[in-house]
Amino acid sequence: MLMTEIGKLLLILGIILSILGLIFIFGAKVPGLGRLPGDIFIKKGNITFFFPIVTCILISIIVTLILSLFRR
Repeated sequence: MLMTEIGKLLLILGIILSILGLIFIFGAKVPGLGRLPGDIFIKKGNITFFFPIVTCILISIIVTLILSLFRR
């Protein structure tokens, strides 16, 4: 029984890593993602600080909705 649980865990982790890989590959091509109103961008001299807080919240909501569909 322990081996089947480990197998399921490895399968789920593999799927999650595949999805993350696709997001990294195609994520930059989504228009507006990372440049939403509310994202913090500060540039002073040679220092640039960027924190996409609204983008993070939006992605969190989408992932939560997708995971809640799979748990039912």
